[in-house]
Amino acid sequence: MLRTQTSLNTWSQERNMKWLVLLGLVAFSKCIVKIPLKRVKTMRNTVSGRNMLNNFVKEHAYKLSQISFRGSNLTSHSLRNLRDLFYLGNITIGTPPQEFQVIFDTGSSELWVPSSFCISTTCSKRMRFRHADSSTFRLSRKTFSITYGAGRIEGFVAHDTVRIGDLVSTDQQFGLCMEESGFEGMIFDGVLGLSYANISFYTGAIPIFYKLKNEGAISEPVFAFYLSKDEREGSVVMFGGVDHRYYKGELNWIPLIKADNWIVHMDRISMKRKVIACSGGCNALVDTGSSEIVGPSTLVKNILKIIGAKPRDSEYYVSCSSVNSLPSIIFTIKSNNYRVPGRAYILKDDRGHCFAAFKVHRLSSSTETWILGDVFLRLYFSVFDRGNDRIGLARAV
Repeated sequence: MLRTQTSLNTWSQERNMKWLVLLGLVAFSKCIVKIPLKRVKTMRNTVSGRNMLNNFVKEHAYKLSQISFRGSNLTSHSLRNLRDLFYLGNITIGTPPQEFQVIFDTGSSELWVPSSFCISTTCSKRMRFRHADSSTFRLSRKTFSITYGAGRIEGFVAHDTVRIGDLVSTDQQFGLCMEESGFEGMIFDGVLGLSYANISFYTGAIPIFYKLKNEGAISEPVFAFYLSKDEREGSVVMFGGVDHRYYKGELNWIPLIKADNWIVHMDRISMKRKVIACSGGCNALVDTGSSEIVGPSTLVKNILKIIGAKPRDSEYYVSCSSVNSLPSIIFTIKSNNYRVPGRAYILKDDRGHCFAAFKVHRLSSSTETWILGDVFLRLYFSVFDRGNDRIGLARAV
């Protein structure tokens, strides 16, 4: 998920004291761990979207169902696939544990969930953390604010026990959201960031993946994603290693430009055997928290023109009957071509109409930058190797 700004201690003392008073009203292995992810639909501000949201909440309780494999070092959780843009996984926070569905996001490094005292209307549609019910909760007086491409959150930094499947991080720092905006209609409770510590919301923060490795909970500083396609179940994020059954051939390893974010050098972008973007090389953020392929305005609009997409509302639409004849877009990274066909970059909205999954970003950078989100990652199994500061890509099964 593209995070555009992070700031700390920028609010008035009056607001901070009000939140502190609210919170103070009540007492204060060597293995690969696989966490199933659920692909869910973005609920747009439509009657059908709201009805789907209400039905989902009624029919799908937040239930963490663990599957154990005897004689194996893999653990997983059951999946429910709701067919669209985001991939969610279950975590728990607190003692006793409270369950949340979060986006596992390589574009940010923070973990946050809403507080039971969150005053925003969108919080009422999410699971909220009840800090008074946790015997291991610890509040700090540090505040934070994060601005993503899709919205903004503000709150306090807290500490508690966090569990990702069998992985346990005690006294883990996380954000307790008190206000949020811009996330209307999205079915997720929070975000679990998996990027580097240097982009975290305050100096000295230790992201959960760092802490798990430092405490020996995982043997290797590696995590990987398999994102299912065509509405199938089976999406997973795995920690501590790689399950080779999820990809074909060999992994192509790509070094990071700098060991501070999951950004690699991309050689070019082409369609119909012509270079259409990134002609002199550019940056590419491999981002599991972004649904689409995101790039500079002029270049994205040119791609939309090439495929004949027409604007309507906030999307660019094509005829569903033309999807199979649309040209592939090819991302060349370290001399390897990663082909994304039309059927992969065209999605359907809740009315069954087909729209292009290309978006314009708001980054102000002297270097051309693209974001390779889930549209790309559904086709390519991705490995994030923190120990060697590199990303591995291979064709997903």
